[in-house]
Amino acid sequence: MIEPISKISRMFIQNKFYREYLRLLFLYSKVPRYQGRNIKFLEYEIFVPDCLSFIFQFKEIFVKQYYNFKTESKIPIIFDCGSNIGISVIFFKSVYKDSKIKAFEADKVISEILRNNLIQNKISGVEIIPKAVWTHNEGVEFYSDGADAGSIFGKSRKVLADSIRLKEIIDLEEKIDMLKLDVEGAETEVLVDIGDNLKKVDNLFIEFHSFKTHRQSLDMILSILNQNNFRYFINSVYEKEMPFINKINPQNPDMDLQLNIFAYKSS
Repeated sequence: MIEPISKISRMFIQNKFYREYLRLLFLYSKVPRYQGRNIKFLEYEIFVPDCLSFIFQFKEIFVKQYYNFKTESKIPIIFDCGSNIGISVIFFKSVYKDSKIKAFEADKVISEILRNNLIQNKISGVEIIPKAVWTHNEGVEFYSDGADAGSIFGKSRKVLADSIRLKEIIDLEEKIDMLKLDVEGAETEVLVDIGDNLKKVDNLFIEFHSFKTHRQSLDMILSILNQNNFRYFINSVYEKEMPFINKINPQNPDMDLQLNIFAYKSS
C-alpha cells in the first residue's frame, strides 16, 4: 500500500530513520540480489550479503521500530533468536547500551558476518551463538538462501545445522526483558517447548510463518500466549487482495501466511 503524500512528507521531516531509509533505498535498491558490499548507515558501517534484504530489515527495525520496548531493568536481558547480520542487535544496543544480548543465528556464514559487523562497530555485551534455536541439541536440517530467509522448511538443498534447545538456555535466566523469535518456521515447535518458561518473559516478538505443506498452527501460538497472560497485537507482513482467490503469497509461494506477533505481559 502506497503511503499518502502528506504522511510521507511528515515522516521525512520528523523521522531521521525514515530519511535514512529513503537514502538507502535510493542508493542500494537496484543492486542485484546477493551481491555483498559494505554499507554505511546512521553512525554504523557493516557488511551486507544482500542489499534488498538489509533495506527491508532497516525499515522494520529502525523506521517502524518493531523491536522497541520499555523496561525498568538497568541491564536488560535480550534473547535475539534469528539475529541475521546484526541489524536487530545494533538497534537493541542503540536503545539499551548496557543490555546483555544472546544472539542466535543458524547460518554459519551469516553468523560470521554478524560477528564481524559487531566487532567493526565496537559493540560489546553480545554473546553470539551460531546455532539454530530448536527443541533439542542434536542438530536440525536447515536451508539457507544466503540472506535473511533461511528455514527448516525450505525446498532447496539443506544442510545439518547445529541446534540448541532454547528451553535449556532460558532455564538459566531469572528474567528476560525481550525474547525475539524470528526463526523462519521453527517458532511453533520452539514456543510449545518453552511454554512453561514464558513466565520469565516480559516482551515477546514472534514472526509467524505458515508453510503450505504444513498444518497452520496460529491457534497453538495464541493459546500459549493466553495461558501465560500475554496481550498481543498482530499484523500481516503481506497484504492480500481477494484472499479467497489469491491464496498463495506471490512474494513467497511456499507460504500462505506470514504475521508479526507483538506480545507483552498484561498487568
